[in-house]
Amino acid sequence: MRNRWISPKLGLVFVALLWLTGCPPPPTSKPLAPSSPGAESAQRAPGREVSQPSSLEAFRRGREIPSVPPTSRSSALKDIYFDFDRYNLRPDTRETLKANAAWLKANPSARAEIEGHADDRGTNEYNLALGARRAQATKDYLTTLGVSSDRLSTISYGEELPVCKEKMEGCWTKNRRVHFVTITVRPSS
Repeated sequence: MRNRWISPKLGLVFVALLWLTGCPPPPTSKPLAPSSPGAESAQRAPGREVSQPSSLEAFRRGREIPSVPPTSRSSALKDIYFDFDRYNLRPDTRETLKANAAWLKANPSARAEIEGHADDRGTNEYNLALGARRAQATKDYLTTLGVSSDRLSTISYGEELPVCKEKMEGCWTKNRRVHFVTITVRPSS
C-alpha cells in the first residue's frame, strides 16, 4: 500500500516552488474602528467588502502612477482629509465638499478625478482599498449635492503619492486625503 502522506523533502520542494514563482501572500485586512461610539456600522471599512487586487503589481498594470508630484497637480477644488483608518466624511470635510460642489455646478464643462490617498501605515493592498473607499465616499456625497456622477471619476493611489514623507502624525495627517484633479472639457466644434 502506498503512503498517502507527502514526504518532508517533497513538501520543502513545493514551498520553494511557490516562493520562486512569486505567489503573493494572502492579503491581510484590518478592521477600522468607528471614530465615535455612535458611528454607523456602514461607516466602518470591513475587511473584505471591497474587492482587493490579488497582488499590488496586478492592480498597477491597469493604471499608471503620475510622475508629477501631487502638490503640483493643482485644482480649483479643495482637498479633504480623513481620520486614521477611516473613510467617513467629517463635518468639516462636508463643508469643503459643498463648496467644491458649488464650483462644479458653476463650471458645467469641468470634470473631476477624485484621488483617494492613505498614509504609509498598513499594507499596500489595504491602503489602495482604503483610498478607493475614500474616493467613492466623496463621489457619493458630491452626487447627493447635485453633481452628475458622469462628471466624476475615482482612482486610488493608496500610499503611493505622499505629500509628506516624514514618519510622524503631522505628516500622516496630510497624506490621509482625497485630492481633486479638474479636467475642463471643451465642446467640439
